[in-house]
Amino acid sequence: MRVDEDCAGQRLDNFLLRQLKGVPKTHVYRIIRSGEVRVNKGRATADSRVAAGDAVRLPPIRVSDRAAQKTRAMAESVARGAPAREFAVLFEDEHLLAIDKPSGVAVHGGSGVSFGVIEQLRMARPAERFLELVHRLDRDTSGILLIAKKRSALRQLQDQFRERETGKTYLALVAGRWPANKKVLDKPLHKYLLPDGERRVKVVARDDPDGLSSITLVKVAQRLGERAGAGAGMSLLEVTLKTGRTHQIRVHLASEGHPIAGDDKYGDFELNKALLRGGPMPALKRMFLHAWRLQFNHPASGERIALLAPLPTDLEAFVTHAASPAP
Repeated sequence: MRVDEDCAGQRLDNFLLRQLKGVPKTHVYRIIRSGEVRVNKGRATADSRVAAGDAVRLPPIRVSDRAAQKTRAMAESVARGAPAREFAVLFEDEHLLAIDKPSGVAVHGGSGVSFGVIEQLRMARPAERFLELVHRLDRDTSGILLIAKKRSALRQLQDQFRERETGKTYLALVAGRWPANKKVLDKPLHKYLLPDGERRVKVVARDDPDGLSSITLVKVAQRLGERAGAGAGMSLLEVTLKTGRTHQIRVHLASEGHPIAGDDKYGDFELNKALLRGGPMPALKRMFLHAWRLQFNHPASGERIALLAPLPTDLEAFVTHAASPAP
């Protein structure tokens, strides 16, 4: 078999495990160790990196009927469970796709969710040979989500996220008047599990060995009056992540006494109930957190790309009504 561009740079073992679906992992490693796998006619180790155009020769391999049936059953299960769906496209070329993810849609299946954005896109685009998430957004968070269409793009973009070379700014609506002089939140975070297995995050002391450095930049975009449903008003914030920890924005803002409106994990639950009821204001039926702006270097050309996803209509309507003078 030949290594195509999408698989270039993979370890040999990972390349074979993806190509030989249904073949036991132990057998794949055994044929590599024994020298039966040849790359460009030479022996290679499991951690060797394959390049585009490499010729990989394998010994005869038989996939058991049981394994083949299991693989087919899994594929059919995914096909039945994940309806084909396209999402609003913000940018697309042969290397990557940027979509505007709606709130309420998980980015991938798992943890009680049968399917997410990536599974639905794969069903909608059967001709695409490669579609993988570059990063993630919480299920209730809307906004910009990047999907790689080539493995080389996936590696390059994920490196940028890891090295903090991207610019990620969110819009968040919080209870109360955020102090204009509070611009940097530098608070370590620790991830833990509740007794029922649900994931949570909390701020910990700087000397906590389990704390991960977490930095969030905050800028007040707009002040909203009492009509928004909170006695002290509300603040629309531009929040920029300098690190990318789980639930970072939600926990950092809540730790300052200004939880995100509609946040069902770290929020003000009485306020959330009032906002959900609506009344003279449009009801707020979701967490007000939106991945608004994203900057990154194009994985092929190196050009700096700046994407913007406007507020969804429901959040825009809420802000508009909350900002208008009370009758």
